[in-house]
Order: sequence, then structure tokens, then C-alpha cells
Amino acid sequence: MQLAYHAYKLELKHTFSIAKFSRNHTPVLLLRITYQGTEGFGEASMVPYMGESFETAAAFLAKTDLNQFRAPFDFPAIISYLDNLAPGQPAIKAAIDIALNDIQGKLLGLPCYEMYGANPAQMPVTSYTLGIDTPEVLREKVADARACKVLKIKLGRDNDRELIQTIRSVSDLPLYVDANQGWSDRKQAIDMIYWLHDQGVLLIEQPMDKTNIDGNAWLTERSPIPILADEAVQRLSDMQAIKGAYHGINVKLMKSAGMFEAHQMILQAKAWGMKVLIGCMSETSCATLAAAALAPLCNWADLDGPLLTKNNPFETPSLQDGKWLLNHSPGLGLNGTASIAFDQYP
Repeated sequence: MQLAYHAYKLELKHTFSIAKFSRNHTPVLLLRITYQGTEGFGEASMVPYMGESFETAAAFLAKTDLNQFRAPFDFPAIISYLDNLAPGQPAIKAAIDIALNDIQGKLLGLPCYEMYGANPAQMPVTSYTLGIDTPEVLREKVADARACKVLKIKLGRDNDRELIQTIRSVSDLPLYVDANQGWSDRKQAIDMIYWLHDQGVLLIEQPMDKTNIDGNAWLTERSPIPILADEAVQRLSDMQAIKGAYHGINVKLMKSAGMFEAHQMILQAKAWGMKVLIGCMSETSCATLAAAALAPLCNWADLDGPLLTKNNPFETPSLQDGKWLLNHSPGLGLNGTASIAFDQYP
């Protein structure tokens, strides 16, 4: 197998702020793997707080030898091999996994969603994420989200109510909330949760610090809104520790090391009676389509990467009634790949 990659700076339409960080672009490594003449495409979206970079990704690819694997691919063996190469670095591992899934679908003549038993007719609506911002900019962002049926708002600072009230002044769409570990007092948090329930909030991600299992479990026991683990659960191996402490989980391919393990996490959550939100980082159409292939297996979706960025290098998938439309092409169904100059080789 031959690997080629392209470093890319994915620019955001607006500065994106959460409880503890702000950014206006995201480093993305676009990957192409060629297997016996069949090309597969993957993506590593490397948000700074996760610790990956172009340099770490290139170094990882330089020591990766996939020629020991033959199609149909043994994904458990591949993930084990990648994890043994180096700990962490889930985004570049996800890029490899996504590209191999794309190849496998093309070789089998199947869309990736069929490979994972997902029915496109069951695609959930995707939310449009609003970072923490001034009232004026928030109202602009809500206007930009007119194609979506759900808004997701980042909270976790001292003006949470003001942010919600600003949104409610211009929109009555249902809301998802992500506190990004920003709440520390459980009693204040439960009061906020009940107020948010009255404001039409449908779910809350990671209200308290990921290490505060007892605090998050206390909220989960009392909350009228589903409480989801986000930072507290990245890989399949993290799930046992959070069992019973949340109503559900947020699965992201850039944290799960790709589609195969994300699917395993979805199945495990369902087996435990937990709900699943499939989410994303700042991503191009490549990673969005990979996650969208699994989205029909989930309760909710937050796959708005192409909607929040202004230089998506690929063709943006079609959005209808707030839902991504999956085409019938084998693999990811990604269009616009010929425009990318994959001119660097490990």
C-alpha cells in the first residue's frame, strides 16, 4: 500500500470559542492510501488541545507499514497494530481507518453505510454548532444556520443564561448544549439544567470535569435532560469507567481512531441502554461522510464541519431537511478528490 498526504489549514467562518479555548482554523491532514490501484481517502482533524500536529502525524505515517494487511481488511488487527506503534494520536489513526474503509467499500462495491448495517432513511438531523460569542455575532451565526433544524450551543462560562436568551430572541429551534466541563458546582449545575429544560434543550454534553465521575453521575440521576459523556470517553477502552454515570456518549471519529472503533462504541452503548450522539471536530466532507455513514445507528448527530468552514477542499454533501443525504457510491461517496495535490510521501 502506498500512502500520500497533504497538510491543509481548514479555516472557520467564525472564531470558535468553547469554555476554555478559542481558534479560527484547524490543522487537517488529508490522506490517500492506494491499494492495488484502488484509492481511499481519510482525514485527521487535529484540534490543538488534543495534542496532534502535522509533525506528529507525518512522523506516525513514516513508521507505518500497512503492506502486511490484505483486503478484506482485518480492522481489529489494524487498530491493534496502530496502537502498538504509538499511544494516543487518534486523529491520524482515524485518517488511516477512514481511508481503508473507503477502499474496502470500493472493493466490495458497497457504500460504507451498508458495510456497517446503517439505513440512510434513519439519518438523524444534524445540529449547527454555535461557539461562545457576543450577542451580535451569535445572532449572525443563528442566521447562518437556516438550513439546520437543531442548534448546538457551547456553554461553560459565567454568561450561560445570556447566551441562551440571545438565541431564543431570534430562534425557537430545539437546542443541544455542550458545557465542555465548564460547570463545577453540582447544585448550580442542576438548577441550570432545569432552566435549560424549560428553554427547549434536548441534551447536554459533559457538564462537569471528565474526572468528576461522581458529580456527573449525580447530575445524570437528577436531570430531566439526557447527560452525555464527551471528554470522558474517547476510545472503546474508556467506556467501562463511565458506565452508569451518563445517559449516553458522544462518539467522534477523531477520538475513537476511526469508523471501526466508533461502530464498536455505538454497539456497546446500545447494549448498555445508553444513547449515542455522533459528533465531529472541524472537519471536511471526508470525515463528515465517514461519520454520516454511522449516523443512522445513532440517536442524534452533530456533523456540521462543512457548514462551519469556508474552504472545504471537497464537494459538500447534500443537506435536505437538516439531514445529510448519503449517495449510493461505493466507499465514502466522496467527490472532489482530484483537486487535492497529494504530493508528500512518508
